[in-house]
Amino acid sequence: MLARAPIDSTAKLECVSYAPFRDGQTPLNPKLEVSAEQIREDLIHLSEISRCVRTYSVDNGLNQVPELASEVGLKVLLGIWIGNNRIKNAQLVDTAVALAEKYPDTVTAIVVGNEVLLHGDMSPSDLRDLIRSVKARVSVPVTYADAWEYWLRYREIQDAVDFVTVHILPYWDNVPVRAQDAAADVATIHKRLALAFPDKEVMIGETGWPSMGRMREGALPSRINQARVISEILDVAKRDNFRVNLIEAFDASWKRYWEGTVGGNWGLFAADHRTLKYPPGVSISNYPLWKPLMGSGMILATFVFAAAWFSQRRKPWKPRTSSWIAIGVSATIAGILLGIAIDKMTYESFGAWGWLRWGSLLVAAAATPLLCASALMSGRALPAFLELIGPRDSRTRSFPTFALGLVLIGIVVIATGAALGSVFDPRWQDLPYAALTMAAVPLVSLSWLNRPKAGARPIAEMVFAAIFIFSALYIVFIEGTQNWQAVWTSGAYIALGLALVGVRSKEAIVQPEPSSA
Repeated sequence: MLARAPIDSTAKLECVSYAPFRDGQTPLNPKLEVSAEQIREDLIHLSEISRCVRTYSVDNGLNQVPELASEVGLKVLLGIWIGNNRIKNAQLVDTAVALAEKYPDTVTAIVVGNEVLLHGDMSPSDLRDLIRSVKARVSVPVTYADAWEYWLRYREIQDAVDFVTVHILPYWDNVPVRAQDAAADVATIHKRLALAFPDKEVMIGETGWPSMGRMREGALPSRINQARVISEILDVAKRDNFRVNLIEAFDASWKRYWEGTVGGNWGLFAADHRTLKYPPGVSISNYPLWKPLMGSGMILATFVFAAAWFSQRRKPWKPRTSSWIAIGVSATIAGILLGIAIDKMTYESFGAWGWLRWGSLLVAAAATPLLCASALMSGRALPAFLELIGPRDSRTRSFPTFALGLVLIGIVVIATGAALGSVFDPRWQDLPYAALTMAAVPLVSLSWLNRPKAGARPIAEMVFAAIFIFSALYIVFIEGTQNWQAVWTSGAYIALGLALVGVRSKEAIVQPEPSSA
């Protein structure tokens, strides 16, 4: 736990990025107009913790922000979203200029473009000309915001701005920085930019840390890490006397469409209830519901042992010691990881497909140690896919075998999608290490302890096993050994692959050919 909240109850933040979208709203919808009531509600919350909000555009209803901010005493860094549509750019510029003239006591600066050079939407010369044209029409300072590397790459932009606005996001750096080193990294980069632009103020326009999502090398999103990074960055900014705008005010669920879980969890407020994540005086925990989560794990572990005990009572033989050891390991791992898996499922599931995908994996992972414990005590082997989906004569008539096979197929299908996603589109993919481990450990134990002495290796199982093992090795290679989530998930993929390697198909019964006599 972390005892200190990242927001000092006696001192407001300098500024925080604000986007009003919630409940399925997205700026990608050009027809969307966020209501004044919705924005006013948000700004009232933000006025309690910040002196300023930074916006990124003036469309989708954001043109109402200066008026509403003035009502609650907030200043506004007014953003203009610049793209490759010159007509649209001109319309947004006109709107921003008019707002700056109408609310001179509220709009403290105009930010012409956000990461335009990073996205390649405009050439440096055209961008500089546009910034100068806006500057000639307003009396407030004008700036441009981009990742810090692009300011160093295109230093000529400094001639057009009144101050430099840089984005420093240690989590997203090409070489990700660990949470404990993030504040020092921000301070170092700020000093580097200050030396590069000695005649300009260098303001940090975006910095922060995600509270949930996948690791990138050693950079771990978590509630505690987010609170720690924000607190330490604010301390560094106060010590070195530079302005900081935190990203962002509210968790942005709409960003998850193209940035995954981590993209939607940078906010100081939760998206759904608009509640502050870190109220002053309240300790911070990565698992605030740890008691019921731990209790659910203990119940599952008890059920695993109960399933094994009831199964072995119906057999005349005494189970092997190795089987009891495997059940004990499976029950312990399931008990420890169930709470983590539930927590991950609740915040990684997004949309109907996401809930179906990760919810199904969680249910299957929780059922696996129960079914495998029964199979170990009953002498049953891990079923082949053909026993469920093969020719009618080869399908199993045993309900326990059918249930275990159904769970196995579900886990293999979901895990295959996750593994291939981590290979071909790794940046946004979550790493389901907890649920996969709950399933993989009992499956590999059953596969090798109750392996049939006869039978052939099925082709389908071997193909999936190869996919898992190859994916595991590749994931570790591209993610690095600092990313323990990736290493752990890869280990679960390898265990799942080994479980499939141990599967054997039942030998076909060969009928004698009829005599020609």
